[in-house]
Amino acid sequence: QLPTGLYKKVLVILHDSILPYMNEPTLMIDFLTAAYGIGGAISLLALNGLFILIHQHNLEYPDFYKKLYSLLDPSIYHVKYRARFFHLADLFLSSSHLPAYLVAAFIKRLSRLALTAPPEALLMVIPFICNLFRRHPACKVLVHRPNGPEDMSEDPYIMEEESPSASRALESSLWEIRSLQNHYHPDVAKAAAVLNQSLSEIEDDISGLLELSAYELFDKEVKKKAADVPLEFEQIRGLFGKKNDIFAEHFSLD
Repeated sequence: QLPTGLYKKVLVILHDSILPYMNEPTLMIDFLTAAYGIGGAISLLALNGLFILIHQHNLEYPDFYKKLYSLLDPSIYHVKYRARFFHLADLFLSSSHLPAYLVAAFIKRLSRLALTAPPEALLMVIPFICNLFRRHPACKVLVHRPNGPEDMSEDPYIMEEESPSASRALESSLWEIRSLQNHYHPDVAKAAAVLNQSLSEIEDDISGLLELSAYELFDKEVKKKAADVPLEFEQIRGLFGKKNDIFAEHFSLD
């Protein structure tokens, strides 16, 4: 059992500074699977090493997607390693052989958590969800289901369920994204409105959005040139603005 700080220091560099120089990288299987089971930021950081062992060294991890699903909690949009996590999640969910119920569960959980996410995270996760729909057309029923649930009280999706197969995500609809179409940030509302139209076949490139920060969003808004808006108004006379009432005779705004 290592201290949390040491776990993080090791896992941050494990995938590119340790594993490539080991004669038998599979010796790290127990360490990485144990780290993956700890939860929180340590689990996120263990994903890099597990990805290498799964794709290059034939590691079999039966509950891998169930554990990845359980990592999706409200903090996922705020953590320091958000970009790394979504980059790897994009790779893990890229296979067209994944069952529809699994991908639908990820889409629903990401959408539900998006209701409380900051704008910079939403501008990344909405294209991420759109890419999942492009890869897995069977999940589009979430968008095009007539008479689907309109809010959380009617939604059959079980947010607390740990297993994607039992979450009933495919029975639901994506009312969360419809809610984001009324978001206070215009760029988020515009991004969410894309699902009202038929999606193009070409996937969105989210690599430039993974590191998007609140500072960059604010800086972009500040640098926008505001258009001159012509205004026409009638100067107020009297206390309540009417010209010929008794208040105008006895009270003045001067």
